[in-house]
Amino acid sequence: MSAAAVPQPRAHHEPTAAAARGRRRSLGVALLSGALGAALVLLATSRTWAKGTAAVAKGTLPQHANGDDITGLPGALAVVGLAALVAVFAVNRVGRWVVSGLLTLSGAGIVVSSVLGASDKAALEEKASQATGLADSAIHDVAYTPWPWVAMGGGALLLLAGVLALGYGRHWPAMSGRYERAGAGGEGGKGGGRSRVAGRA
Repeated sequence: MSAAAVPQPRAHHEPTAAAARGRRRSLGVALLSGALGAALVLLATSRTWAKGTAAVAKGTLPQHANGDDITGLPGALAVVGLAALVAVFAVNRVGRWVVSGLLTLSGAGIVVSSVLGASDKAALEEKASQATGLADSAIHDVAYTPWPWVAMGGGALLLLAGVLALGYGRHWPAMSGRYERAGAGGEGGKGGGRSRVAGRA
């Protein structure tokens, strides 16, 4: 039996086909869920979360509060999470762990703040006080919309992206590494070209 017929053992660091597919799938899911989650949060926080009426001398005055009126935290964290998702591909090693953790915390913070804001009427009461001119003006017939839960869902998607980045991010490609390889290849090509010219001369 020739040596060429003997199968060579697989290197321990070489990923299997299934593992490679899993890493590619995790990358796609993280990008999609992170981008979609941030978009949902930013959309939801610009919509009405709570409605009510304030009593005035000649009847009632409708009041409404959007997500940013009730809490500015989900919208701010969505921007932070989206920036962290992009930064995952611009850093390596420890930096990737840090931004992945920031992405995860942003998603978790959006979930918590959205749930707390889903039943908050402080912003409505403040608007009612401004409308009536009374410091402790009551708000009546309070109703809440589904938008806080949409924001919570967006936060959950960002949280999923962060968890995937923490678990698989070390295997994802980095923009800086790709650029460095391209630059090194270009320099080598130029050097090789000069060497061939010198040899012909």
